[in-house]
Amino acid sequence: MDNGDNVDLQRRIEQERRLEQDLLDSYDEELELELDDRRFDDLAADGGMATGADDRERRQRYFRELLRLQCELVKLQDWVAATRHRMVILFEGRDAAGKGGVIKRITQRLNPRVVRTVALPAPNDRERTQWYFQRYVTHLPAAGEIVLFDRSWYNRAGVERVMGFCSDEEYEEFFRSVPEFERMLVRSGIQVVKYWFSITDDEQHLRFLGRIHDPLKQWKLSPMDLESRVRWEKYTEAKEVMLERTHIPEVPWWIIQAVDKKAARLNCISHLLSLVPYTEIEHPRVVLPERVRHPEYTRNPVPPEMFVPETFV
Repeated sequence: MDNGDNVDLQRRIEQERRLEQDLLDSYDEELELELDDRRFDDLAADGGMATGADDRERRQRYFRELLRLQCELVKLQDWVAATRHRMVILFEGRDAAGKGGVIKRITQRLNPRVVRTVALPAPNDRERTQWYFQRYVTHLPAAGEIVLFDRSWYNRAGVERVMGFCSDEEYEEFFRSVPEFERMLVRSGIQVVKYWFSITDDEQHLRFLGRIHDPLKQWKLSPMDLESRVRWEKYTEAKEVMLERTHIPEVPWWIIQAVDKKAARLNCISHLLSLVPYTEIEHPRVVLPERVRHPEYTRNPVPPEMFVPETFV
C-alpha cells in the first residue's frame, strides 16, 4: 500500500469516526430534553455508544454546563420581561454551521411569549418589491421580548450575492443602509447582537454527509445547501466582505468557533449572557390553592371511541 492509499484509508477512517460522533450528537439532543426527569449519573451510564470514559465524562460535563446556562437564560428572560428590555439576536453562518442547534438550546426552556425565533422563507413576489428591511421590521421585538433570527437581513450579503439573487446596485445599497439601520435600532432602545458561526470546509462536508445518511435529517438539505458546497470560495469572499463592511462599534460581529458543536453552544450562550446586565428577579412565593369541590357537580363520562389507543404502555 503506497502513501496515497494510506492517506485515503486514514481519511475514510476519520470520516467514519466523525459520522459516528454526529450520530451520537443526535442522540444527545434527545437526551437533553430528558434532563428534567433524569439524573446526570444515569445519563452517563446510558451513553453506551460513547467510545470511552473520557467521552462519557465530557458529555456529562456538557449536560451539566448546558443546564446551568439554561438556568441563567431563565433569569435573563425574567429580567427582560420585568424591565421591558428589547433584544434582537442574529445567527448567521454557512449551512450546517450549527445555528439551529444553539437556537434550540437557548429557547428550549424559555417562554415562547417572551423569546421567539424567526426563520423567514425566501421573499415572495410582493416582498421583493418592498423596502428590503420591511419584512424583518415586522418581527422586531416589543417591550419585554427577545427575538432570535435564524438567518436575517444578512441574506443579501450572503446567499443573495453568491447565487445572483440581487443586483450589484442592490448589494451596494444594502451595505450603505445596514449600518444606519442597525444604529437606528440601537438608538430606539433595541439591543442587537450578531453571531457568525464559523466551520471549516471539511466539517461542513462531514455534516452534509451526516444529513444525507440520516433519514431524520435529510429534510435539512436543500438544493441551495448542495450548491453552497460548489461555491464555498464565493461564500468565503462574501462573508469576508460582509464582516469588513458591517462590523460597527454599535453592533459588532462576534465569531463562534463552531467545529465542535457542543462547545460552540456553551460558548455562545455564555457569551450572550455576558452581554446583558441582567439580575435575578424576585418572584412572589407560589402557593397551590386547594381544589374546590361542589357536591352537585357530576363529571360526564367520555365516550370510549374518543380515546387515543394506548399502543405504548
